[in-house]
Amino acid sequence: MNTTKKIIMMLALAFGLASCGGDATQSSSSKKGAMASTNAAEAVYVAPGEHDEFYSFMSGGFSGQLSVYGLPSGRLLKVIPVFSVDGEKGYGFNEETKPLLETSYGFVPWDDAHHPELSQTDGVPDGRYIFINGNNTPRIARIDLTTFETAEIIEIPNSGGNHSSPFITENSEYVVAGTRFSVPIPQADVAISSYKDNFKGALSFVSIDPDHGHMEVAFQVLLPGFDYDLAHAGKGKSHGWMFFTSYNTEESHTLKEVNASQNDKDYIAAINWKKAEEYLAAGKGKDMPADFLINRYDEKTHMATSHKRNSVKVLLPEDCPGLIYYLPTPKSPHGVDVDPTGSYIVGNGKLNANLTVHSFDKMIKAIENESFAGNVEGIPVLNFEDVVEATVESGGLGPLHTEFDGKGNAYTTFFISSEVVKWSLETFQVLDRIPTYYSVGHLMIPGGDSKKPWGKYLVALNKITKDRYLPTGPELAHSAQLYDISGDKMKLLLDFPTIGEPHYAQAIHADVVKGNSKKIYSLEENEHPYVTKTEADSRVEREGNQVHIYMTAIRSHLAPDNIEGIQVGDEVYFHVTNLEQDWDVPHGLSVMGAQNAELLIMPGQTETLKWVPTKSGVFPFYCTDFCSALHQEMQGYIRVSPKGTNTPILSTVGE
Repeated sequence: MNTTKKIIMMLALAFGLASCGGDATQSSSSKKGAMASTNAAEAVYVAPGEHDEFYSFMSGGFSGQLSVYGLPSGRLLKVIPVFSVDGEKGYGFNEETKPLLETSYGFVPWDDAHHPELSQTDGVPDGRYIFINGNNTPRIARIDLTTFETAEIIEIPNSGGNHSSPFITENSEYVVAGTRFSVPIPQADVAISSYKDNFKGALSFVSIDPDHGHMEVAFQVLLPGFDYDLAHAGKGKSHGWMFFTSYNTEESHTLKEVNASQNDKDYIAAINWKKAEEYLAAGKGKDMPADFLINRYDEKTHMATSHKRNSVKVLLPEDCPGLIYYLPTPKSPHGVDVDPTGSYIVGNGKLNANLTVHSFDKMIKAIENESFAGNVEGIPVLNFEDVVEATVESGGLGPLHTEFDGKGNAYTTFFISSEVVKWSLETFQVLDRIPTYYSVGHLMIPGGDSKKPWGKYLVALNKITKDRYLPTGPELAHSAQLYDISGDKMKLLLDFPTIGEPHYAQAIHADVVKGNSKKIYSLEENEHPYVTKTEADSRVEREGNQVHIYMTAIRSHLAPDNIEGIQVGDEVYFHVTNLEQDWDVPHGLSVMGAQNAELLIMPGQTETLKWVPTKSGVFPFYCTDFCSALHQEMQGYIRVSPKGTNTPILSTVGE
């Protein structure tokens, strides 16, 4: 048996023990008794009526959504629908938001959301937007933090899985999208066995308009057919560079757990995006056909629209010297993280117990001295010894991700040994370690990947929760664990369950966001084509087999609340405007037999429910969101007659 297979079997065995609940020799009662300090409850207590110190945004993983928690309480504040339809809010069901889920493949109402990323100014989270990736059908979404609603989704062409995404540059110039799976580019019917000849990896740089946040695919870099895993941007002295981890440098296409783990070292790809901008300005970008959509929500019209694109600019490394370099990094690196000064690039090889710390200064010197160990398809590979600053001898198993506290310390997760290790950026020595429960993936420190971390708390995002919560059948909730990192030693404060599978999270001080929170949509500024700004304007209009109901909602009635003249098979559109101009007074609408979901309409907003009646009769509709003492009375009837009858259109209220 070769060395690689022995390592894999050892790690698999260790993972099996971790998956069964951590230390197999320790009882559940003894583990629970030692899990937190005696003052933990006091440290996370937020009194009734008081606010949490931080917003924490956690990816929903296979739920396709983004959840918002308060820290330190761990209270769930909101689930933001992004890539998956949401019946609670009517997202993806109402006519206004359906276009957000359109792709070149058609309407795709689900995705796998992994990595939230806050917008930044001068390397510090600024509270304007948060971005998150769709991994399965490659997309990036932008959420507006004045409304906590999805404002835009852009599809990523030439990608086979959008994993290393959407990591941001320090002034929000770009978010990136690295392909997890290399694919034929352009797509073609080729033998999978021709992988090494026909498969490529595209790394995409998506620009962000500084005024409106609108995204565009600015350019892509076409690289060898590796798997590109994660990314982080340079900052400070390394601003202008983006770093991507890669694995499967063997370019294997089958049984990758073995065949993609043969090389002693894989690569971190260092891309000089400022150099890329120079090459684009010089005309080096090649136009490649690529069909994809950009979907944007307009707050004035309260509607999303889809915009088609049919090409993208591509840069080829052989035409662009100095654009990209490979930094050798031990075995299957997963996370790549840049410290607050931009001096160090930390690469964590999943199949290596130690952490590799590359020096940005040494990287630049090696490039200037042409200290190359060779090249891969024309891309220079830097000498490992010339770019490494230090190796952190950690003694853990399965290192994954690193973040920073802004006080000279780094914190790294170890998936297999289920722990977080604290180490010094000065001495590169381990300072502390603490167990997690269990199989920790990402960790998050508020601002921990920025130039100025808040550095008070650490959240471990765990994959396994056996014995942590009440059992709920074959599947248990995933877990976030909150640690105090304000002192020399880490202290576990809190467990709290999470929505979906949280891969990564980011947190921001509440003061940066909460003062900008939108409370209402102004009725005066509502430019929805079917808005009804006064109850007197409520009405029903027929246009062939389409019926448009201009409806208003206000405490505590809907207008009109009696509607006749509808026929079986009509396309009926309820355009409902919430006339309230008071904070936190949404209204809802549901119709018996509608084959979608409710509407949930914010104050001053207009939303549309499409209903195609399939049988005749009289059907109730009502407000679904409790709004007043007379909420139950906020209801009405719609009469449906057989197809071809001459029942006249009738709409009334208050009769």
